[in-house]
Amino acid sequence: MFFKSLFSKRKETEDNIPSEMKYLIVGLGNPGAKYENTRHNIGFKVVEAFAKEREANFETLKLGEVAKAKWKGRQLILLKPSTFMNLSGKAVNYYLQKEKIKIENLLVITDDLALPYGKLRMKGKGSDGGHNGLKDIQAVLNTNKYARLRFGVGSEFSKGKQVDYVLGEWNDEERLQIEERIKTATEFIKGFSTIGLNQTMSNWNNK
Repeated sequence: MFFKSLFSKRKETEDNIPSEMKYLIVGLGNPGAKYENTRHNIGFKVVEAFAKEREANFETLKLGEVAKAKWKGRQLILLKPSTFMNLSGKAVNYYLQKEKIKIENLLVITDDLALPYGKLRMKGKGSDGGHNGLKDIQAVLNTNKYARLRFGVGSEFSKGKQVDYVLGEWNDEERLQIEERIKTATEFIKGFSTIGLNQTMSNWNNK
């Protein structure tokens, strides 16, 4: 009875976290071992790194893998959609609704061909830039006004080889810097959930 009481109290506390203290952090990518180390999956890598640092474990749930992490009194729901990149919006919308998270507290992490390799840039709104994951999220949520962290993967590909490039793995030179760049990306997550979008952009963009 004592243990049951403790469990019930803990569950009640988790369920009653105010919505303004809950954040949905979505790393975009494709599920499956064949995509694990591709450029397109950098969003997965960033949320995985944050989860590891906060000792949070992912579990397979509806429409994705989910981990719950704590950071300075906030609860961060870390999501890796299992819907494949082109259908990311379904998973994002589901967890916004399920966890009662405001769209102002949504951060999507994605690869970006328009930025040089390793460049990190946060924005509070914008076009999908031809990115299929962002395109689907915008269509499902019916807005482009949500925060996104763009992780530059460069554009070192010949004409018509864009798909091969983003679904390709990092080269040797990129691998030397990837851990440091991912670590910096996790600082954006911390900032977004504490000091907010604008101050995080001011502090960390282009670092």
